[in-house]
This record gives sequence, structure tokens and C-alpha cells, in this order.
Amino acid sequence: MAIGNSSNLMTSLIEVHMPNFAIIGSGAMGSAVAKRLIDHGATVLTYLEGRSEQTIARAKAAGMVPVGPQELTKAELILSIVPPAEAIKVAELVADISSAMQAPPPFIDLNAIAPKTMQALAARFESSRVEVLDGAIIGGPPSPGKPGPSIYISGDIAERSKLLEDCGLRIRRLDGPLGAASALKMCYAGINKGFVGLGTAMLLAASRSGAAESLKAELSESLPDIDRKLSGSIPDMYPKAYRWVAEMQEIADFLGEDDPAATIFRGMADVFSRMASDVEGDRVLVGQLDEIIARREKI
Repeated sequence: MAIGNSSNLMTSLIEVHMPNFAIIGSGAMGSAVAKRLIDHGATVLTYLEGRSEQTIARAKAAGMVPVGPQELTKAELILSIVPPAEAIKVAELVADISSAMQAPPPFIDLNAIAPKTMQALAARFESSRVEVLDGAIIGGPPSPGKPGPSIYISGDIAERSKLLEDCGLRIRRLDGPLGAASALKMCYAGINKGFVGLGTAMLLAASRSGAAESLKAELSESLPDIDRKLSGSIPDMYPKAYRWVAEMQEIADFLGEDDPAATIFRGMADVFSRMASDVEGDRVLVGQLDEIIARREKI
């Protein structure tokens, strides 16, 4: 009996460490990343002041815990998953709440920003003890039964990101300085989302000029893989177009003024800006694109 009691006592004294993260950004990606971490036993804090009712509902549905800004520093890692235009603002918030701490949690920026922007972001922490890591998410939001997306992290000498790996995220560490992960994201997004922007622009041009039906038929016959890609990716882009504007601008900055391709991505930013306005407005362009894409089923 004494032995049994001793065993129970020892068991009760063993604490199972439950990771504690903070995620700033509760959009489709941020809330899905949070859900993956929570499903693996973690607690995920977030800051929702000034956010929309839809964002607040999404965060609560994922199981995120709303807290005040200072309480975010109780986490073991703070992650930023916001639209590119908000990345610096989030960094400034985290730098401010961490400024007086002797051992603040590391900060991982996972936004689609250029390496130059990442360097400017890291500079916000120069007067603090915060360890800043550069990250990039490639792939769609985590979903049940699927391992992705891939999260690339550079500058992680101490392997702080292992906590995320232990909680179900696919982490890939890059050998390279701060900015290497951001550079990878710029190149990948330039190909992937740039292709969607190009397809959108040319399908709309075909619609304006009366060539839509013939173009769709030709794509289906001679470039079926591209036809299928555009038919799936363009409608998926509609609700995201507003976020892709700043991302295309970041890609243009990444390429630099001396690279003529930078002009292409400034143009892509305008394409997505126009689409974002249409999605929130009368959806005339959405209707034109949907009509062309629907023709694929008839060909």
C-alpha cells in the first residue's frame, strides 16, 4: 500500500509541460495555425483590440485566448501572421511590450515581406533583448489530416522553432541570415501569385475584346494544366486580393529598381487592387472571370 501511495505521489508531482504561444493575427492563416497548435495541447494567446467581429469570432472558434498586449509576453514564442502592410506595426507593438523584460520571448515574423522590410522590422528591437527570427509560410492554412503548410525559418541558431515542430507544424530551417526565409517567400509568391495575376489580367482582356470563348477553348486544348490551375486559383483569389496588393509591392521592392521585373509586380499590385475593389463593390470583374471559367465545363 505504501508503495502504491508513493507511486501516486510521484506521478502527481510530474508536470507535463504544455507549450504556450502567442499569435498576433487571427485571419484564415493565423487562426488555422493556432488551431493546429491547440489540437496538439498548446495554449495560444492573441490580441484582438480593434479587430472586426468576424476576426474575433474566428479566433474564439479556433480556441485562441484573447488577452491584453502585455500578457502576450507570457508566451514562449510570439508569432506575427498578418497582412504585409501590418508587419512593422506588429513588431513595434511587441518591441514596446518587451522593452523592460530581462528575458522576453523570441519573436517570429511569418509575414510575406521583403528581406529589406525584415531588416527594418528587426531594427525595431535593437534596444531590447528580444531574439528576432525570420519566417515564411508556404502553402494554405493547416487543415485536419494534412501536414502542411511548410514554415521556413532562418536565423534560428538556438532552434527556438522546435516548440512549433513539437506541436504539429512542419518547420524547415534555412541556413542563412535574417531575411533568407523572406527572400524564399518573395520568390515563391512571385511565381505562384504572379501567375494568378497574369491569368486574371489576360482573361479580363479577352473578355473585353470578345476573345474569351476562343481563349478558353485554346487553353483547354493546348495548355490543360494551366487552364485547370487558373480555373481553381482565380476564384480562390477573390477574398484574398486585398492582401496580395502589399505582397506584390514587397516583391517589387525585393527585386529592386534595377530589375525590370519589379515593374511587372508593381503592375500586379494594381491588378489585385482593382480586383479587391471589385470584390467589395459591384463584382463586375468577378462576374466576367466566373463566366470565362465556367466555360471550361462546357468545352
